[in-house]
Amino acid sequence: MKIILTGGGTGGHFYPLIAVAEELQNVSAEKNILPPELFFLAPAPYNEAILAEHKINFIKIPAGKIRRYATIQNITDAFVTLKGFLKALWVVFRIYPDVVFAKGGFGSFPTLLAARILFIPIMIHDSDSKPGIVNAWAGKFADRVALSYPDAVNYFKKADTKGRVAWTGNPIRKEITEPIKEGSFETFGLEKNIPVILILGGSQGAQVINDAILDTLPYLLEEYQVIHQAGPKNFDAVKGQSEVTLERNPNKGRYKPFAYLTEDMMRRAAGVTSLVVSRAGSTIFEIAAWGLPSIIVPIPEKTSHDQRTNAYNYKRSGSCSVIEEENLRPEIIFAEVNRIMKHEDVKNAMIESTKKFARIDAGKTIAEALIDIGLSHEK
Repeated sequence: MKIILTGGGTGGHFYPLIAVAEELQNVSAEKNILPPELFFLAPAPYNEAILAEHKINFIKIPAGKIRRYATIQNITDAFVTLKGFLKALWVVFRIYPDVVFAKGGFGSFPTLLAARILFIPIMIHDSDSKPGIVNAWAGKFADRVALSYPDAVNYFKKADTKGRVAWTGNPIRKEITEPIKEGSFETFGLEKNIPVILILGGSQGAQVINDAILDTLPYLLEEYQVIHQAGPKNFDAVKGQSEVTLERNPNKGRYKPFAYLTEDMMRRAAGVTSLVVSRAGSTIFEIAAWGLPSIIVPIPEKTSHDQRTNAYNYKRSGSCSVIEEENLRPEIIFAEVNRIMKHEDVKNAMIESTKKFARIDAGKTIAEALIDIGLSHEK
């Protein structure tokens, strides 16, 4: 069996594909069949080491970006996409996979179009509560549509009438879903009897969140400890400003800034954290899998078409509260942290809601569907 994986060039697309790839190996073993041969078609490999670790063959397929506003780049990128489509058509024909699994994004468009023309079965997955342009298009003809948010089914109503749409949750690698508690307070140099707040602004950090947290630090550190992923580009500035702000603060040792948290450090941070402050990207699903209450700060609608919708969909599940960027002031942040941390009923209700929202078996559910499609295609 051959399966092509494809998706745009972000971690939010790449890592769920890896989670599904891992489960494809596990499900194959459970069914006593040979594991599928896997291919990743995208403009860039994103993480070559992980692809090699999972024996996934990377083939570069150029793709232009589809923008929602008028720009000359839409014209130039159209030629890049055409080039990518012609290459994808040849590559998909040569491989002739049993199924294509796409995470959406501009990087998946050439491969999806080629698979459509060659009558290859297609399954798509969308991580957002509002699908992107490519997935909205592909959902019209995909054999299966898997969704991270239950409300997203409203965007695939025509496909859903044929029973092709399912709320599966977002695939997460199993190692990420398991926080490490033992020795983690010592790893970060934290005290065990003081609650920990984890600040995540995405892998690159978020300047707006960084600035707001730095302004709030003197208040937060009176009662909490803070692990802050500031982002590689912003780390030096954050570290320098925090040293000035906390120079004479007796609690300055409670603040632990990092440029980036490795996978192991992220699991350890999850193991000691009581509350997370985060953007509204795919990290939401990791927070839910950890069973932690959270404050979500979405990127504004004018910059990101999906984060605000994601944030409020997650809030409706009861798992978090939301603070808009325009309201990201020290007094509001501090008050919201205290509202959650000092009221056990509020905190526990969020924790219980995360358990209902998180679907840690999403990768396996999708892998089983892909293998079923692939076996049917082989016949």
